[in-house]
Amino acid sequence: MSKKYLKVTLFTMLGIILILAGAYMFTIYTKVDSASKTFDTYKNKWVKRDFKTMYSMLSVKTKEKITEKQFIDKYNAIYKGIEAENMSIKVENEDKIKDGTKKTLNIPFSILMNTAAGQLKTTGYQATMVKEKVNSKKQWTIVWDEKMIFPSMKVGDKVKVTSQPAIRGEIYDKAKKPLAKNDSVVTLGINLKDFVKSKDTNIIQMAKILDIKASIIEDKIKENTNPDEFIPVINILGTEKVKIAAVMEIDGVIHMITKGRIYPGGEAFGSLIGYIAPITAEELEKMKGKGYSSSSLIGKAGLEQVYEKRLKGENGATIYISRQKDGMEIQKDTILKKNSKAGENITLSVDTELQKNIYKGMNKEPGASAAINPKTGEVLALVSSPSYDSNAYTTYKSNTQIAEWKNAKEPFKNRFKATYSPGSTFKLITAAVGLEQGKIKPEELVNITGKEWQLNKSWGTSMVTRVSDEVKSVNLQNAFVYSDNIYFAKAALNIGKNEFIKGSNNFGIGEKLPLDYPIAISQIANNSKIKNDVALADTGYGQGEVLMSPLQIALSYSAVVNDGNIMSPTFENFNEKVTSKIWKANVISTNNVKTLKDDLTQVIENPKGTGHEAKISGVNLAGKTGTAELKKNAKDTTAEENGWFICMDTDNPKIVVSMLMENVKTKGGSHHVVPIVKGVIENYLNKAPK
Repeated sequence: MSKKYLKVTLFTMLGIILILAGAYMFTIYTKVDSASKTFDTYKNKWVKRDFKTMYSMLSVKTKEKITEKQFIDKYNAIYKGIEAENMSIKVENEDKIKDGTKKTLNIPFSILMNTAAGQLKTTGYQATMVKEKVNSKKQWTIVWDEKMIFPSMKVGDKVKVTSQPAIRGEIYDKAKKPLAKNDSVVTLGINLKDFVKSKDTNIIQMAKILDIKASIIEDKIKENTNPDEFIPVINILGTEKVKIAAVMEIDGVIHMITKGRIYPGGEAFGSLIGYIAPITAEELEKMKGKGYSSSSLIGKAGLEQVYEKRLKGENGATIYISRQKDGMEIQKDTILKKNSKAGENITLSVDTELQKNIYKGMNKEPGASAAINPKTGEVLALVSSPSYDSNAYTTYKSNTQIAEWKNAKEPFKNRFKATYSPGSTFKLITAAVGLEQGKIKPEELVNITGKEWQLNKSWGTSMVTRVSDEVKSVNLQNAFVYSDNIYFAKAALNIGKNEFIKGSNNFGIGEKLPLDYPIAISQIANNSKIKNDVALADTGYGQGEVLMSPLQIALSYSAVVNDGNIMSPTFENFNEKVTSKIWKANVISTNNVKTLKDDLTQVIENPKGTGHEAKISGVNLAGKTGTAELKKNAKDTTAEENGWFICMDTDNPKIVVSMLMENVKTKGGSHHVVPIVKGVIENYLNKAPK
């Protein structure tokens, strides 16, 4: 054989060997890649909870031990029970998985997920991959057993969860009196075996005592499937001793003591404090991942809703594996435990007695009121009338209660968070802006003749009217005392549209109030633009398109007794953890503060003053009345009127009260409101520290 031929043969053989070696190595790594890819698909389906597809990837022997339905039901039940969310699966030591020569391959991995007991990271998982013939085709499958749920699980084990609901934080007033607390509630129900002996008679008697429809009791009985179980009918406050004693005389009526949310403030606080109730499916979806479950209670209105995040706390839970024998638990292995964390207790600046006195004075007539401490900005009361008793959502709604709500004028409408035409109470702001800009001279007399006025004939039928033409030459103080619309209309025109808006905005009008509670934003005009001189004149005395909330007006007036500053409103009690701070500084200069304080004092001190009925002997008060006409146009003579009164003490000021009463046209206008506010302030000052 020639050397040339031998050389070619050797090269050929070497090439064949290299090709075969390459093919062998390709086969090895193809097997590894195939197993890895199969598991990668499996874990992606796992993360997506596609348990049906996961089952289809299991080994033949695994499928002989567990059906598809059992597999899917097991995972669904466990993951739902532990509230598994945001799962991720990581293959461990992926670079070391190199043995592709075998028909089996072990892939170590770990799982990270959020659960009812917090974030859970579990290591020690191992997926056993086998290459076997499935439907006449070789492919990688997964050998599955309970260890693929949790590595420490065995056949027959169960995954269980015990929950530890968080204690909801309580709400207190400034004197630490509870406004929303967790307390005992009586659950009245039926022992059916005894109750049915005189079923029809007992139902009628029970319904009558509890003041509910008989059908409520009948439906509860129909829903019951076990005659040996206690059938709860209603929850009732323990203070309802007469009703409880009477209904307990009926054969088969029994009771249990449970926990509930109690609202000691009653109806006066309904709109302010609100209530809690079972979470809805929509709310649960919205709050996903924030610690709520289908059995959660959540703030639905008022401060219960506003402070939900602070009040709710964090639920605790324990996830564990329960080892069973003959249906009995013989071992309990904890996987993860999280202790519950109670919600925050919140102490408000609100004064319970003041809130109740305001509500009582309003006599369930439609209206709203706000009371603040002008020196600190503390909100002392926020009242909407009529209102509702939040306890009805903890206990039950009687026939009488339902009828009262039906006959009341929108008891669930929160009026103190809304805005209204302020009427003549707005004249303070017109005066302050005019004084600050030098457009109003306090002692300057403005000649006004008659009760109607317009700038010129271009106004057409638009006229500014005033109640009294007793004074022909009007200065600022007289304009306040007699509440002269024409004076303030002329002042607004003298100031001008742009400067009027700019000056009014210094009082925070047009801004969101820096308060947790969502109070509607006040405005000078629609889109912050006063369209013409007629609108500007109307705005000057609080008509036009001006809208203000009771709290915004109270804050504006507080500047008069707080050196021209408006404090930041707050519900927080300053004895707790916060300090007062200025929201709007120097909205009224020192000299003008004295002028306005004197003028507003005369509104009450002067016998001719529109607020004279509020005078309290020995107490210096300042204030302003206002009547807001709700006319659709100038020719509207049947429109209703809202009445306002703002009042405050001026010596060592402690309180500013603003009150709006709706539909007062036939009740004396703003004069219907004055004595109510007077009574509130007199009562408060008599009890306040000197």
